Amino acid sequence: MAERIRPGATVPQATTIDPRTTLGTVRLVVADLSTATRFYEQALGLRQLRRDGDIVALGVDGAALVELTGRPDAPRRPAPSTGLFHLAILVPSRLDLARALHRLVGAGWRLSGASDHLVSEALYLRDPEGNGIEIYRDRPRERWYADGRVRMPTLPLDLDALAREADPIPSGADGMPPDTRVGHVHLQVADLAETEGFYRRILGFEVTVRDYPGALFFSAGGYHHHVGTNTWASAGAPAPPAGTAGLSSFDVMLSHADEVERVAARAREAGVAATPVEGGVGIDDPSGIRLVLTASG
Repeated sequence: MAERIRPGATVPQATTIDPRTTLGTVRLVVADLSTATRFYEQALGLRQLRRDGDIVALGVDGAALVELTGRPDAPRRPAPSTGLFHLAILVPSRLDLARALHRLVGAGWRLSGASDHLVSEALYLRDPEGNGIEIYRDRPRERWYADGRVRMPTLPLDLDALAREADPIPSGADGMPPDTRVGHVHLQVADLAETEGFYRRILGFEVTVRDYPGALFFSAGGYHHHVGTNTWASAGAPAPPAGTAGLSSFDVMLSHADEVERVAARAREAGVAATPVEGGVGIDDPSGIRLVLTASG
């Protein structure tokens, strides 16, 4: 069950999360592990880093970006319910984004969208289990802001022009480049006010974009966003039942263990459970979405 801030709890005054905060591994439960693994390897260009029974970690340079847990009996996430809108993989350059486009086309995969957000250029698709994926490249940071605010509209992306940036990728060519990482996650949540109370007042992210009706975007260190949230198809919706296919958790990577404990203590002060889990501290947001606070160093 999703945890709300406990009635009568002392909600900490807003503070700022460590500006070096980034995101780490996104964990998904999938019904067909073999098909999902092939997709992330062949269509996305991630490498299989390790396999332990029904768990497969995929990424680049030894860093796991996506971890898949195979559960053949996992039911699909019901609608409406809270969970993943998309996970977003950030590539280092426009050339790398063009190569990602060619890789997707070569693998026979169809896009669900392509957008110019001014802060970034993005390709959108779904994996074989219906999980949303964004692959994007950032524009220079100095171009993100206007009048002190992040400008992040949704404009059409010229796919033909992007495709001309790179030649088609030969069969068997290397996958995603070094420095590819999880840039952000975008979540379907039940209530924006509760979501802001959690991500801003408890965790300490800043709100960077309020311009989209039914959506809020949060960041650390002046990034355009590390966490996007919306209620477009999930307003008032419950969390999916335990064991459902889809998002299991995602890592919020803080700079050191003391910062992990500081944020966890703020959650406990607000009456939100923050419990030790493998690799860090697990916390459920008000929509029942699990994040893991972990130290990067």
